[in-house]
Parts: sequence; C-alpha cells; structure tokens
Amino acid sequence: MTTTTAPDVLGQALLDYHHGTAAATVTVHCSAADDEPLPAAYFFRTLLQMPELERMALDESRGRVLDLGAGAGCHSLELQSRGFQHVRAVDVSAGSVQVMTERGVRTVARHDLFAPLPPTELPYDTILLLMNGLGLTGTLDGLDKFLAHARTLLAPDGQILATSSDVRYLYEDEDGALLINLNGPYYGEVEYTLSYKNRTGEPFPWLFVDAALLNDAAQTAGYTAEFLSEDENDQYLVRLMPVGN
Repeated sequence: MTTTTAPDVLGQALLDYHHGTAAATVTVHCSAADDEPLPAAYFFRTLLQMPELERMALDESRGRVLDLGAGAGCHSLELQSRGFQHVRAVDVSAGSVQVMTERGVRTVARHDLFAPLPPTELPYDTILLLMNGLGLTGTLDGLDKFLAHARTLLAPDGQILATSSDVRYLYEDEDGALLINLNGPYYGEVEYTLSYKNRTGEPFPWLFVDAALLNDAAQTAGYTAEFLSEDENDQYLVRLMPVGN
C-alpha cells in the first residue's frame, strides 16, 4: 500500500515566485464566497506594502517573537531588520519553510500552531498571528484549544497580537438582513481549498471570528482582550494577554 502526501500548493507557489515566476498565483476556493486569485507576491510584501494593522502589530511586538503561519517570512524579516534577536518563524508548509530559510529568516520551523514548546526553547514575549492569522485555529473549538495552549508558549506578561475579521457581510441580503441559519455552524467557520498549476490541496477549516465572540472566548480562557484598531474591511487587530500567567 502506498501513501500519498497532499500537495503543498501554497508552498510551491511561494517557491516559484521566489525563484523568479513573478506571476505565480494561487486560486482560493471558499465555502462562503466565490473563487479568488491570491498572487504569491502578496506574501513577499515590504513594510510599506503591508496593511496598517500589520504595521501596527510589528510596532507593538517586543522581546522574543513567535511568528505563526509565517508564509514567506515578511513579518519575521522586518523584525530582524529592526534588531530583534529572537524571532522564530513557523509554518506547516515545507515550501514556505524553504523560502523563509533562503530569504534569511534565522530561525525557521515546520509545524502547526499546536506544537509544544521545545524543551530547550524559552517562552515567547510576543506571538504573532497576522493575515487573519486567528483563522489558523480553524473553528471556535480550535480557538479555545489554541488559547489554552498559548499559555504554555508565553512568558510572564507575554502577548498575542492577532488579526481576524467579521465576515457577516457575506451573508447579508441587499437590504442588510442577515441570511444565517442560527441552528447551523457559526457563520465565521468556513472551508478553504487552494489550487495551483492544476494541483489542488486538501480542504482545511478557517475561522473568521467577530470581535464580541473573540472577547468572550478570551475571557473564558483567562485573557484580557484589547482591540487596538479596525480597518474599513471589518478586520481588526487584537492584543490578548493571559491573566495571572
């Protein structure tokens, strides 16, 4: 019996772009929206190309930083350029890890956001979850699981700086009424699939959590939630700090 590994669709697109294919573009299939192109170039943006929420998160970063879902490493590289000595960039994609290594991110690891703190590793002062990074938790249950796990990764007075969005607009009719099945799953739990070069990856869950629900989840998990800013697309930046960590 042979086993097959799911294609690393995003990682391959990032590698192609990094190695000179400027037009490399992933197609994003979403259970709640139409298909959309996602240029690989977006993962290589400079500080000036980053949205304001991301620039603010970088300005608020301090100490030892864990960059989760780091992609091509643009945030880690910016922090390194600012003199941060301990930035660990993590992604599940082997292609992403290779790209980050080739681009000069000093500490790179391939695993998901639920991996335990290595025995030789000191805890972190800042955990970054950018580009709607809270989505990596997948579901509301996954969010609860991650908030409990993150306490084991954070130093005393550590912080999580994360972005997410309220996507209720996807379910509004032309009169602004919400078309949501209140007995169904939370409307911010969606499923994504990525395609690139006639290859399609495995479907994966993604979470868009509205600010009120995140605040409730944070309080239940023993965190304070400080909402630092919001943009015109209903995306927000939040600082989560464990109480009595």
